[in-house]
Amino acid sequence: MREILQTLSDEFKRRSAYGEDSVEITDESLAILRKLAAQMNNTEPLEEVEEIVFATASDFVMMEEQMKKPTVKKMRVSTSQNVSNVDIKPIPEPTSFVLPEGSKQQQWNWLRDKVLNDKVCHEHLHEGKQIVFGVGNLDAKIFFCGEAPGADEETQGVPFVGKAGQLLTRIITAMGLSRDDVYIGNIMNWRPETEKGNRPPNMIEMNYCLPYLKAQIEIVKPQVIVALGMTAVKGLLGDDPSRRMGKIRGIWHSFNNTDLMITYHPSFLLQYGTNENKRSVWEDMLAVMERVGLPISEKQRGYFL
Repeated sequence: MREILQTLSDEFKRRSAYGEDSVEITDESLAILRKLAAQMNNTEPLEEVEEIVFATASDFVMMEEQMKKPTVKKMRVSTSQNVSNVDIKPIPEPTSFVLPEGSKQQQWNWLRDKVLNDKVCHEHLHEGKQIVFGVGNLDAKIFFCGEAPGADEETQGVPFVGKAGQLLTRIITAMGLSRDDVYIGNIMNWRPETEKGNRPPNMIEMNYCLPYLKAQIEIVKPQVIVALGMTAVKGLLGDDPSRRMGKIRGIWHSFNNTDLMITYHPSFLLQYGTNENKRSVWEDMLAVMERVGLPISEKQRGYFL
């Protein structure tokens, strides 16, 4: 049962990372969840469940598809608790540093060496895995910023190489560019510790790694930063519970005096790849292309329509 509950917890965390704070659920599904919660806590089922903060579970999607009932309720989901049993070592406040004098390449080499030898980063790595540092063109006009490495990334030591990374590469190609033309990095330098799957990094983790990201931006000096997903937005702009992806994406923001475009994470498109969502991301990329002065063909303007 705990495996089922962990799966649903992971699903809720993933949705929360995309800015969702509620899910639609049938009365029948809610009754099942109440029963599971009662069995876990050895208590009677709750009469009313308005807000759930438990390590619950996720044959949720399966239940919803099986039942397909017209009457649904909105269930608010809190994902602030870490339900993993992994013993996570405390993370200290980030230490300040100054980039050395030299060329961009010399500064980048120094910074990469500093990150790859960071004691805190190493303490939080999964066994046998790698710290992940940014890659790409040090003169790039566009800096793509994600949240944290996944399983493929921590294995290869390169950001965005899994399925979401492959989709990002296709988006970059559709822009008339290659990965060698842009810079790609994450706020986090290690994959957040968890027993299974992925979880969004928390603010303490991101705040520790943020100076390293800022230093990469300082070296590259891009015209535009593209924040991929709500977790990346939280890492860059701070935590704001009232912030909603649907309202902030596609609108120009600023980070450290650099233009910031917010859009959906590629993994969101892998899960919810409707034509509307694809078009939304592409419109964001068209705005980025216009901002940095890239030519846009009629074919490109019509993508995902």
